[in-house]
Amino acid sequence: MLVPGIILVFIFSYIPLYGLVIAFQDYNPSLGFSSPWVGLEHFRYIFNQPAFIQTIWNTLYISFFKLLGGVIVPVIVALLLNELISEKIKRVFQTLVYIPNFLSWVIMAGVLMEILSKNGAVNQLLGMIGMDPVNFLGSSKIFPWTMIVTDIWKGFGFGTVVYLAALSGIDPGLYESAVMDGAKRWKQTVYITLPLLMPTIILMLVLSLGGVLSAGFDQIFNLYSPVVYETGDIIDTYVYRLGIQQAQYSVGTAVGLLNQLFPAS
Repeated sequence: MLVPGIILVFIFSYIPLYGLVIAFQDYNPSLGFSSPWVGLEHFRYIFNQPAFIQTIWNTLYISFFKLLGGVIVPVIVALLLNELISEKIKRVFQTLVYIPNFLSWVIMAGVLMEILSKNGAVNQLLGMIGMDPVNFLGSSKIFPWTMIVTDIWKGFGFGTVVYLAALSGIDPGLYESAVMDGAKRWKQTVYITLPLLMPTIILMLVLSLGGVLSAGFDQIFNLYSPVVYETGDIIDTYVYRLGIQQAQYSVGTAVGLLNQLFPAS
């Protein structure tokens, strides 16, 4: 039963590894893998590019806050939903926060462009309370945080469901004992709920670490523009522009190889 899966993994995951030799060649499509070898020339080239160093910082910066918010926000929302007495209302809210997780970034990008534009719903709301319009997608300073917040908003529903399932497994007798000892809801949360949730939180955090150097190509590619390259360009979008748009196949492969050399990626 494992043979078909092993064959597919070998074909699509291992055989393509041979293409990494492009990073060490002056690749010409007409010559294929017979292109002349240049050794580490492309690696020296990319490390001399200020834009590449900036993309590494952008990737780590955006990934870190996405990771942090992706752990904290679902825990808070799960704790709040768990306090609701009505199971019907709880299920409704649980469904509402989970829906964005099913939408692709192509769809979400169209929605966000509409509501975050200068004449969008968010800026109209800010205008109603006397604030100036904010250029969420065109400001280098604001763009990274727009990516962080929208990514957390899209994905926190999944984590919320996981933590709600973990909360349902906590023994109610622990809370009853705490009430008898005079503990209020806050102390019950701090001394019972959070410690018992910690194994699940750590598990979700460890699973999220695998994408620490992948700050969300789909999201950023669909939302960024040359105006915000300085702070919004990440390694994956940098590789795309070099390798696909500018046809610098060898340089793009070299950047992609460096990205994959990091254990967390």
